[in-house]
Amino acid sequence: MFNAGLARIISFITAAMCFFFPDIIAVSVMNIPVLRDAPANIEQPDKIHFLKTGSSDAIILESDGHFAMVDAGEDANNPRNFDWLVFRGYENEILRYLKEHASDENGKVHLDFVLGTHSHSDHIGGFDTVILDPDVTVGRAYLKEYNEEKINDYEIEQWDNKEVYDQMVAALNERNVPIVRPDGEPFALGNFKVTLFNTNDPENPGKVGENDNSLGVLIEKNGTKIFLAGDMDNNTGDEERLAPEIGRVDLLKVGHHGYSGSSTDAFISTLMPKACVITNGRNGPDRSVVASIIKICRNRNVYLTGTENGVLAVVGDGGSITFYGDICDY
Repeated sequence: MFNAGLARIISFITAAMCFFFPDIIAVSVMNIPVLRDAPANIEQPDKIHFLKTGSSDAIILESDGHFAMVDAGEDANNPRNFDWLVFRGYENEILRYLKEHASDENGKVHLDFVLGTHSHSDHIGGFDTVILDPDVTVGRAYLKEYNEEKINDYEIEQWDNKEVYDQMVAALNERNVPIVRPDGEPFALGNFKVTLFNTNDPENPGKVGENDNSLGVLIEKNGTKIFLAGDMDNNTGDEERLAPEIGRVDLLKVGHHGYSGSSTDAFISTLMPKACVITNGRNGPDRSVVASIIKICRNRNVYLTGTENGVLAVVGDGGSITFYGDICDY
């Protein structure tokens, strides 16, 4: 009798939540892994590998035998020895994945370019390890100059922006890799056309967080569009300013790991992605952000790198993208 009554109560509460809070239910359903495991051999030459690196970005671009990296995940280094900057690093796992999937017959990896979206350790922390490895060569590096004069006091005092930037620059200099200050001119990576956004910072009288300086990366291939938003936000209107230039996309790497402050409704409504990848775990993203994406885009094609154990996007023509999970063995 008690169990039957309890069941009726639970059923009533669930029905009420579905009626009054459909977005919360949608987020709960979305979190269930749905992707097929990636097969061993995929003949399609154009792919984007979103690695599982906690709430950090490590993305490998692969097109027609060419490879590049956008960000390199959090590292275990703590250059300022702050207790609150002790993180689980992924630099060794990233390097191993790179060697397993991007090396030639001699075990050597050549990256046409590396790109650091901005100077936070969860985006460029692992780059010095990758760049300095003797089996890896890098053609060039896209990196905005870090300008501490424009950064708010909290990040200067409490974070390690300058240190991780200096470590990446030192590694590039040691390996004689030219540093290119990004502009908006498109360039090629195999079959991909790559265009960088937020390369010039609008005049702003106040200081900002380094996320405000984050690059965005648009990748296009024969009618397929993918936008990697880095940690772009709208605190000084970047999303509002850039969304019309980006236009509609087939895949969005959601900005700032799905946290609030990025991915405004107006931004999502303009890009209207058919699918999204969030570089975070199951409980990491802001639930209201994920719910808004699902509601605006009218689909649940939202994949979390932590839940899916990494996500592989196989890029075809005309908006065709096939997604697979379970690409990381760590």
